[in-house]
Amino acid sequence: MDFVWKSEQFLIDPSRPLYEQFVEQIRALIVRGVLAPGTRMPSVRELAANIRVNPTTVMKTYQELERARLIVTFRGQGTYVTTDNEAIRESKRTIVKEAMKHLREIAESLDLTVDQLLELAQEKEE
Repeated sequence: MDFVWKSEQFLIDPSRPLYEQFVEQIRALIVRGVLAPGTRMPSVRELAANIRVNPTTVMKTYQELERARLIVTFRGQGTYVTTDNEAIRESKRTIVKEAMKHLREIAESLDLTVDQLLELAQEKEE
């Protein structure tokens, strides 16, 4: 069954390029298994119409996802989520590293270590 795309499924930050946000969010869907290996992706035009963006934005998104080996396009047959598990694991590692970098930045801005930040986050509110 194909994944149903809706514009409200994407969270948009107007201060950042759309294609970067779509790459991140589609990458996360693939890594989490929401978009399973072998799932057929919508065409560029179809996705652009469904999420109400310029087809060039979707084309750039797909190019970045192909560069990351997360999707594969077969001429005349369509675009599919990769079945290359190593590419998916590599993307998962990338997401984790980016999250940890962000967590470190937050901790440093509060003059805390990551461990102290996590400790505070686990405390129950009284």
